[in-house]
Amino acid sequence: MSATSDSLLPLLKQSFGYDAFRPLQREIMVASLAGRDVVAILPTGAGKSLCFQLPALAREGVTLVVSPLIALMKDQVDALTASGVAATFLNSSIQGSEAQRRRSGLENGHYKLLYAAPERVMMQGFVEDLQRWNVTAIAVDEVHCISEWGHDFRPEYRQLAQLRAKLPGVPFLALTATATEQVRGDIIRQLELPEPEVFLASFNRPNLSYSIVPKSKSTRQVYEFIRERPNDAGIVYVQSRKSAESLAAALLAEGVKAVAYHAGLQPEERAANQEAFIRDEARVVCATIAFGMGINKPDVRFVIHADLPKNIEGYYQETGRAGRDGLPADCVLLYSRGDLVRNLKFLDEMTDAKAAEIAARQMRLMADFAEGSECRRVSLLDYFGEQWPGDNCGGCDICLQPREQWDATTQAQKLLSCVFRIKQKSNFSTGLNHVVEVLAGANTEKIRKWYHDQLSTYGIGKDTPREEWTALGRQLIRLGYIDTSPDNFQTLTLSKQGLAALMNRTPIVLTRSPVVASTSTAKVSRAGSIACDEGLFAELRALRKRLADEKAVPPYVIFGDTSLRHMCRAYPQTDRAFLDIPGVGSQKLADYGQLFMAEIKAWLAGHERQIFAAEAPLPPAPKMKSESGANSTALETLRLYRQGLSPEKIAAQRNLVVSTIHNHLAQAIANGALQADPRDYFSAEDDNSCAKPPPSTAWKAWGSSKKPSTTASTTPRCITSGRLRSAGLITYARQTLCSLNIMFAMMQRGG
Repeated sequence: MSATSDSLLPLLKQSFGYDAFRPLQREIMVASLAGRDVVAILPTGAGKSLCFQLPALAREGVTLVVSPLIALMKDQVDALTASGVAATFLNSSIQGSEAQRRRSGLENGHYKLLYAAPERVMMQGFVEDLQRWNVTAIAVDEVHCISEWGHDFRPEYRQLAQLRAKLPGVPFLALTATATEQVRGDIIRQLELPEPEVFLASFNRPNLSYSIVPKSKSTRQVYEFIRERPNDAGIVYVQSRKSAESLAAALLAEGVKAVAYHAGLQPEERAANQEAFIRDEARVVCATIAFGMGINKPDVRFVIHADLPKNIEGYYQETGRAGRDGLPADCVLLYSRGDLVRNLKFLDEMTDAKAAEIAARQMRLMADFAEGSECRRVSLLDYFGEQWPGDNCGGCDICLQPREQWDATTQAQKLLSCVFRIKQKSNFSTGLNHVVEVLAGANTEKIRKWYHDQLSTYGIGKDTPREEWTALGRQLIRLGYIDTSPDNFQTLTLSKQGLAALMNRTPIVLTRSPVVASTSTAKVSRAGSIACDEGLFAELRALRKRLADEKAVPPYVIFGDTSLRHMCRAYPQTDRAFLDIPGVGSQKLADYGQLFMAEIKAWLAGHERQIFAAEAPLPPAPKMKSESGANSTALETLRLYRQGLSPEKIAAQRNLVVSTIHNHLAQAIANGALQADPRDYFSAEDDNSCAKPPPSTAWKAWGSSKKPSTTASTTPRCITSGRLRSAGLITYARQTLCSLNIMFAMMQRGG
């Protein structure tokens, strides 16, 4: 395993210009190259694409990349070609002689990567083409589309499981940025992956700052935010096509280069607007959710949601378009409770009651997130089952502008009492709006009909604005004092906690937002920021744009902002120094090195070289892959073993063979997840059998027809833990009663 891993590093620098892997990249690549099926959940910006692009260069044959959108295929192939990687795509945009030329190249082994949409892959005759083209690996990008529980369900993705039978033995690599536990399970089932390696990275994006501000004249709020960032590119998400067009027109009228994007535009106009944004000809795109999944633009500096997203997964995915280059970026949500009401009304048109119920629950969770007083990062990570280790993320409005605390005991007592009295008098519950009307002393038909004007709580809150009562009620619901019915009526009842607080007059301290809320982000040190010579940075960006226009490619294909900022810190003047810049490989040095170094030299001729403090590295995202690299079935074995069950009992309970259980335990020992005593497995008398060589069939399974020396000193010590697992030699070691001491030594050599 270590040899394979080490061989990837030179390829990484040569082809992509990077000296080190990001978290989990190396492990994913090694598992894939070992022929394992892999499911990788990595956040946007964590380098998912590299997880199949680099192994494609290290293995024989062609890697098929199943990608959902034509634009995404083109962008990735353009970037790979600029880095000297032989890649191509086949889709409806390629016809006639050009399509034939690419097919001929695939027949003759000229390409290492082939991109295609799932519909193309499953067309009649295409699988036979793949067999001839020697496809040796399949990467399924944006794989969350396969799950009906996800936020981008694409039924055609489910047909991909047919490739398992038609291309037997070809490993799958399934990748996405967002997938809850339910979606991950659906991915594994739908692709028919028997025991995949599952890699789950942290969902934290430390370079993103999250802010939620009250929505008021949203067009004005959006414009003021953009005006403060005259050189930044960004995306503004809205719910309707009309809003996208009107907002883009309003920004254009103010001198902001903006375009609209939605599914109602003609395909040519939609493609042109997207291309304008990617190539920095338009600075802002005002879009519905139809925009985003296929966008490979790393230097998006802000994402604004002018309307409330319909679910947290969609919000996370859309904010993830920002800061893919690792540099600081802002995510702003303009929130109004009215957006939730409007979204819920749309559900009345749905004929599938179950789907409507799921959608309503997701919408309310999104509203709870927007109205919450907890750190935004903590709330987001909690939704995906991850815990944030600190108490202040330093990168959201809650943590940067702490909420005011106030004693809400009296007000909470009034509201809780009103909920209780309504249920007590009428023997049914009502929604929050009716409770607020009773507190405010309103004279409505329902209040009169149900005699709620006779309640002791009627009118006791008329001196407080109704909006404040509503906000208080929602806080008490989130904090567990009030339960809501699961249906769309959302009627209220006191929880046990709420009833106890009412009866015991328990003090309740709540938080509320600062009086002044702004879309501006605080000027604080940001994760991922790279201080550099800003004047030179502007010059290099202009050079990059000229070169990109000449080659008809997006500017980031030449160099990303991260590479340019490092150039503007180091001022490289030699090939060696230029190669040290992140993102510069041998191909880009040859293509652009002299041009950029000449520009830097010209700049230094008229400007003083700046000195920068040591750059604070971006903190690496903590690994979230389940317990030291074990997949879910191995973890279950480990859990039962820790409870005291023997391998035989575990095998019987889980309906597995004993050798599989031993495989799981050996994996846990190799990864340090299990500390075991050799005598738990083998007696001292059994050690003598260690000298007995394995049968020739076992060595052939390991990959060699030559048996090593039969001396005890060389027998299984040369076998790595990875080869033990893949060749089944754990079973041989157990059969020959070899001492676990030697197994430990073998694993150490392989680790």
